[in-house]
Amino acid sequence: MKILFVCLGNICRSPIAEGVMRNLIAQNHLDWQVDSAGTESYHIGKAPHPHSQAVCKENGIDISLQKARKFVKEDLKRYDKIYALASDVLFEMQRIAGSQLDENKVMLFLNEQFPGQQRSVSDPWYGDKDGYYPVFAEIKSCCEAIVNKYAEN
Repeated sequence: MKILFVCLGNICRSPIAEGVMRNLIAQNHLDWQVDSAGTESYHIGKAPHPHSQAVCKENGIDISLQKARKFVKEDLKRYDKIYALASDVLFEMQRIAGSQLDENKVMLFLNEQFPGQQRSVSDPWYGDKDGYYPVFAEIKSCCEAIVNKYAEN
């Protein structure tokens, strides 16, 4: 399975999700691939936010080598599951993808754990490091739910 996580700038939430999922893939010996992207081009080529890196590192996950990139229409063909980490991100993905958006493939990330509730992962960008811990925990919990759901299929 090929998974893509998407947030706004690809330096806070989606790099955490990529790192957590990459770690779970290794732990569970899964033949999956994972990547992340952002709908905006603010940070293309930059490493994840220092707080994202620090919180991941404290949890044994190194995301320092990831580089931000922009979500593009072609991603819809490359990935089996594409997760928007927030509703505004999903809206922007719909705008970018146009009629090519496959609603069976593209969904809000937290809908995997909380079906139909349309929850978004909070953007920790505007706060201090303490705001990244609950974001990490929420992302980790949902990534674990995804592994539990799809690893057995």
